[in-house]
Amino acid sequence: MRSMIQMTPKQVNRLFLLVLAPFIGIGLSIWLLSEPPRLQLDISSYTPQQSLETQTGNVSRGLELASATVDQTIASIERTGQLYRQTTSAMNSIRAQAESQAGLPEYIYNRRITSKLGRPIETVNTERITLELYKVNPGYYQGHALKIKLKDPNAMTMVLGNGQPGKAITTLQAVRNHGAVAGINAGGYADGNGGRHPLSTTFINGSYVTGFQPSFKDLAFVGLNEDGKLIGGKFKSRDELDRLKPKYGATFVPVLMKNGVKTPIPAKWKTDPTRAPRTVIGNYKDDQLLILVTEGYNETGNSGATLQELQRKLEQLGVKDAYNLDGGGSSSLILNGRVVNRPSDGQLRPVPTHFLFFK
Repeated sequence: MRSMIQMTPKQVNRLFLLVLAPFIGIGLSIWLLSEPPRLQLDISSYTPQQSLETQTGNVSRGLELASATVDQTIASIERTGQLYRQTTSAMNSIRAQAESQAGLPEYIYNRRITSKLGRPIETVNTERITLELYKVNPGYYQGHALKIKLKDPNAMTMVLGNGQPGKAITTLQAVRNHGAVAGINAGGYADGNGGRHPLSTTFINGSYVTGFQPSFKDLAFVGLNEDGKLIGGKFKSRDELDRLKPKYGATFVPVLMKNGVKTPIPAKWKTDPTRAPRTVIGNYKDDQLLILVTEGYNETGNSGATLQELQRKLEQLGVKDAYNLDGGGSSSLILNGRVVNRPSDGQLRPVPTHFLFFK
């Protein structure tokens, strides 16, 4: 009986290696002799489309285009600014021309009324007021005209002598006391009880001095309202006068002009006196004021102007409304610190009310 050969695991492994070795060698030889396999990868998406020089050129051209765009924008802004300046200049020119044209009627009207007065012999012109002094000499009387343009309503006022009723000072004293540049006598007066009292209704600083008195006989009130416009006439009631908002005013006689028309002069005042030194206040259509002060060497009726003559003169000068103020020895005209007229008393008469004008 044949015995079986027993082999260990290690011996078995060696046996397999010996058997397979020729085959493994043949396989390696074939692999080494054959062309090695190539790995196919798509790397086109990772490859730059353009060269670095091309990209640099593109960036440079982009910057040049941006610079040109900026230059064009700046030029456009400059053209717009220039056009704006030209437009603004044109609009300013149009506005100035419009303002000039708007003031032309006033200028023409002022030239027209001034031409009738002649050449001023003295002028005061400030931001608040313009005063022009003229000589008036129609042949049968002499005097002066003072044309006044109130640019500020507060450039004119009325004062009492020494600031209270019953007291009287000259117009020159009133001008000096209040620092005025010009002044004239105002309303009439009555002497009594040791004083010189304003006649009838007198209004100062927005209030009645001695209360309201209805206009009687030929008396009339004259003054300025809160807007610096001349007001006046006969008033039967206080409400009638208050509606005109008076700021100050005085009373005398008579009314000479209303709305450019001569008013009838009461018979008494045509002959009592016939001629006399006179003080008249009036206004033009543009609210400029005109003061007439005529000369006279006494109050006997032989020198000075008649009221009818003054009416004709006022009408000739184009005055709208006019009122006679106190005259005779009371007539006073002060300008720049001096007495312009020649008082018939030989010196200025103290009176209770004065119209004053300020620079």
